[in-house]
Amino acid sequence: MTEQLGPLLRQLRNQAGLTQEAVAERSGVSVRTIRRLESARNIDHRLGTLNLLADALELGSADRELLAAKLARAGTPSTAMTQAAPTTPGPTESASKSPRSPSDRAPVSAPPAAVLAAADALARETWRRWRREEERRQVHDPFPLPLRWRSAPAPLVDYAANIQRLPPGATTQLNLDGELRSIAEVYRRIRSGRLVILGRAGSGKSILLIRLVLDSLATLTLPDRVPLIFNIGTWDATATTLRDWLIGQLLRDHPHLARRTPGGPTLAAALVDADLILPVLDGFDEIAEGLRRDALEALNATSLPLVLTSRRDEYADAVRGAGAPLNWAASIELVDLTLDDLTAYLPRTARPAGRDETGAGWDPVLEQLQAQRSPAATVLTKVLTTPLMVALARAMYSEAPHRDPVELLDSARFPSAESVEKHLLAGFVSTVYRPSLPGRNAGGRWRQSWDPQRAAHWLGYLAHQLVRPHQLRRDLAWWQLGDSLRRSTRIGVATVVSALCVAGSTWTIGLVAAQASRGQVLLEGAMLGLSAGLAFGTVYAAIIAFGGTFQPAHVRLRLRRGRSGSARPPARAFLLRFAVVLLGGFVMGVGCACAVAVIRARYWETPLTSPEAIRATLINMLVFGLIFGLAVGLVFGLLAALEVPVDVSFAATPVHLLSANRTTVGQQVLILAPMLTLAIAFGGRLVVNLLQGPLGPLSWELPDTLLIGAAGGLGSALSYAFCFTAWGQWVVLCRVWLPLTGRLPWNTIAFLEHAYYRGALRQNGAVYQFRHFRLQEHLNHSYRKQ
Repeated sequence: MTEQLGPLLRQLRNQAGLTQEAVAERSGVSVRTIRRLESARNIDHRLGTLNLLADALELGSADRELLAAKLARAGTPSTAMTQAAPTTPGPTESASKSPRSPSDRAPVSAPPAAVLAAADALARETWRRWRREEERRQVHDPFPLPLRWRSAPAPLVDYAANIQRLPPGATTQLNLDGELRSIAEVYRRIRSGRLVILGRAGSGKSILLIRLVLDSLATLTLPDRVPLIFNIGTWDATATTLRDWLIGQLLRDHPHLARRTPGGPTLAAALVDADLILPVLDGFDEIAEGLRRDALEALNATSLPLVLTSRRDEYADAVRGAGAPLNWAASIELVDLTLDDLTAYLPRTARPAGRDETGAGWDPVLEQLQAQRSPAATVLTKVLTTPLMVALARAMYSEAPHRDPVELLDSARFPSAESVEKHLLAGFVSTVYRPSLPGRNAGGRWRQSWDPQRAAHWLGYLAHQLVRPHQLRRDLAWWQLGDSLRRSTRIGVATVVSALCVAGSTWTIGLVAAQASRGQVLLEGAMLGLSAGLAFGTVYAAIIAFGGTFQPAHVRLRLRRGRSGSARPPARAFLLRFAVVLLGGFVMGVGCACAVAVIRARYWETPLTSPEAIRATLINMLVFGLIFGLAVGLVFGLLAALEVPVDVSFAATPVHLLSANRTTVGQQVLILAPMLTLAIAFGGRLVVNLLQGPLGPLSWELPDTLLIGAAGGLGSALSYAFCFTAWGQWVVLCRVWLPLTGRLPWNTIAFLEHAYYRGALRQNGAVYQFRHFRLQEHLNHSYRKQ
């Protein structure tokens, strides 16, 4: 794209007689972005940015069409450059719509119908997801805590004229003060569409984001942007562009967006490139410390409207490192709750039916807080200024019977604010896992509660697995839990499991066929299992060494499909999968040849070191390698051509994604086993016939080859399922190995879903997250002390 677009932009600028600095002043696009565009190094080609540049250069319709053609030729969805001048939205429009772009222009030709339909489905799915999550967090029970904010100080916010995208010389006043129910209205007043929300830990930033998304979706009219919450803490700006990262997150949480548009790109890419996504980026402070400045600079290199949250200190450090705050962004800072807020809220959370008859609830505590007659009251007042601590106090004392909040005023037990916070964090898990509170498993059936101590231990282990050097991650993905084990352990487990799969398949096929003695069958199975285990273990080790991971499949299998619904073109899918697994099949064939050599030496009493035996073994290694490599490559390539994205109705929750992967892997095994059997048997005959002349007389009799193919096909299919898929790794490591060592319960997914139901975890698309980062840190520290 840049090879055509960059020179064209430079040529148009030179024709206008403008420098890069002059174009930057006219358009509001940074000089750095213009320089990247013109030098073919831009990381985020956006239609909104090009519209700004076209206006600054005062391009005519012919030049705009040429610029749009260059953009479309690179695979961007079909949208035309507009010639309309910037317009100011009227009162009705500004009250009902979120900003479309920094200059509020709409494209002449709308995005394709398929892309708009995907945006509409995405908006409805997002509204349902976050409405359910808001209910889980009891935000409206009995009423929302009054979150308020003020404008951030000057070093952390851009000029008001820049935020409102005003021309040179214009001035404006921008009042952004407000409360929870007005967040969407406040955001609509920001012409640039860029907002930074600052606050200390537990101040309610995530709750504010959820309300912003829900209120924005309630008045959404396409082609307005669909607000989506992303955890930006996983983004490495030095390795991945913002565009590619957003697309990857969309595909993870909304697998149906892997479908391709008529123009070629996936729906996820088309939505991002058509400016139909408003990124709501939560957790800037969770980015690794050394990467925050790069992340801020990468965000400043774009004109993309977005919302960003962060703790104040971490954001301020990044601003000092980058030399500027987020360009064109307004900044607000959440303020503490007041005693009046607590007096209105806490007593109404202690329902009469759930209180002890002798308990007075929160009234005595609130009276002492209002009077401020003791150091303990001062300490507790300081603690209960954030929604997080208020929620924890509510869970421990309002919702649990026989607990009196007056104990929080015991200055001997709680001499400091830190000691009170530790008490609330430590008591949360035991409170929500109290035996009297009913629970239910992942299938929805009611069941008895987990033991609080064991639950705290398991949650601590999960929190500990999210710790990385200089970074604490948030996303708890079921397919990544096994990565916490040492590399040598995972390789050893994969080797043993694949050896058992191949050995068990050989024993089963051999005993059923009864063409050899039982002793010979057992020896053949053991030797083939050993060789296959070493071969599969080698392939597994190579994948891990090169940074490979086993991601969940976001596809299903279908024998007939249209091209437009595929994840990638069938021919490309076949070639890619064939090339990837060819080497693995060859290694397996080499291992099989070595096993055959040992078996022949045992029963034919032929020394392995004789020249004849060595020559025969080398020939068999080549022949078996070609037979198994070509067979496996062919079958897996054909299997890839049958894959299609999941239906649009698929909900990418952790449980649904795990269930879908189990179904997909089961279907793959049912197809792979017979196809590999036939491919090895009949494809082997073809390979042997082709090599008869160069390598001398070779034998590949059909009855024997069918047995070899059946044992190899079934064993290979099972080995692939358990060792090289996300579901298989989950079963082997998280349902067997980690429970055996006591680090996780036997039914891990039921425990995770139960923790989500109890409020210890929350869901964000296809992954779990701890209820709050502070709770995750506390559980991690507690686990490390065990």
